[in-house]
Amino acid sequence: MVAHILATMATWTETSTWKRPRRARVRAIRDRLRDVYGRPLNEPHGHPIAELVRTILSQNTNDRNRDVAYERLRERLPTWVDVRDAPVFEVEAAIQPGGLSKTKAPRIQEVLRRLPSEGGEPTLDWLAATERDEAIAFLIDLPGVGRKTAACVMIFALGRPEIPVDTHVHRVGGRLGLFPPRASFELAHDEMLAITNPEDAYELHMNLITHGRRVCRPRPRCEECALQRMCPWFRAQRLGDSFPTHPGA
Repeated sequence: MVAHILATMATWTETSTWKRPRRARVRAIRDRLRDVYGRPLNEPHGHPIAELVRTILSQNTNDRNRDVAYERLRERLPTWVDVRDAPVFEVEAAIQPGGLSKTKAPRIQEVLRRLPSEGGEPTLDWLAATERDEAIAFLIDLPGVGRKTAACVMIFALGRPEIPVDTHVHRVGGRLGLFPPRASFELAHDEMLAITNPEDAYELHMNLITHGRRVCRPRPRCEECALQRMCPWFRAQRLGDSFPTHPGA
């Protein structure tokens, strides 16, 4: 009990002393990452249900397995009505390469059942013209859909500014102090949106992921990092100070 109280107090102290970075600092980080990784351009594909299903399939697996599972699903059950109405074992068999098929198959079917229909087909095209908070609220109310999945639908399918926070973004952003220490993924998402210009959202998201994969790993390659001078985590490590950790740090 005492340990829990002390831990809670420590987290509160860390969070209360944290200050939200200015957008100018975020732009400087953007520019430095751009120098290293280039400027990725978003080309939204306009298929929100496809993005939703792909993101559900991506849970607890890698991109290759997700893509194989998605392609098999579309080959065997070409329409979303087919996927929705098929016996669940057929969906399970189709997406088996993506792992957790017995969980993901009924989840995908239930999501499709909850979507409004247009001409007998489930649709999410209406999200493009829906107020942002309403669109996010609808998506996260679907089974198995959290903030990251909702953000992926918004930015990759519809081109609407979001920064999906995965483990890489959470680790790199945490070390850079872009959100409070030990922030939840949901809070990190809110903070990233608050400090990032909408037109920079896709670029920053993609380059933070690339940086997290190549350099700012769980065991970081700080000697190779172009963000050393901007990184409070690096300064703390160099000076031998403690720095609040984040999942994956």
